[in-house]
Amino acid sequence: MITLPQYLSILKVDLTQRRVDAVVNAANSSLAQGGGVDGAIHRAAGTADLQKACEALGGCPTGEAKATPGFKLHAIWIIHAVGPRWQGGREGEPALLASAYRTSLELAGDLKCRSIAFPAISCGIYGYPLLQAARIARRTIEAFQAGPKALKLIELVFLEPDLMKITEGVWID
Repeated sequence: MITLPQYLSILKVDLTQRRVDAVVNAANSSLAQGGGVDGAIHRAAGTADLQKACEALGGCPTGEAKATPGFKLHAIWIIHAVGPRWQGGREGEPALLASAYRTSLELAGDLKCRSIAFPAISCGIYGYPLLQAARIARRTIEAFQAGPKALKLIELVFLEPDLMKITEGVWID
């Protein structure tokens, strides 16, 4: 049996169906609709409304996050986090990935969210190695949860069993 912190759930479910205050979108820096998680969130939220809201934000630098309404999602907010493309780890990718998680959590706190659901930021088409990304996510989440803006619930949400197993392993080691 896996023992996780009380605030954490690791789930194999559809991120777009989560009933949380905020879902995190693994976005690109232009905040334009892409594939994978980003495409699924745009379709579920309502492509036209979400794209209009994203355009108004004027993009988002790598390592940062910006919010839009959740539109047709169950979530109140969509937090668009831009993770780095994997380039071998020598271009500041670990710090940028940690920053994408941290700024998402900080933004959720600023928006008075009590719950948030994350995908595996940068682990799809951006090619970030799964184990390294899971370790960065864990360290960043634990550090945030030790502070004054700790959230009641953080969900790590996956559709791929491999991502889920690797993430679970990182949290129980």
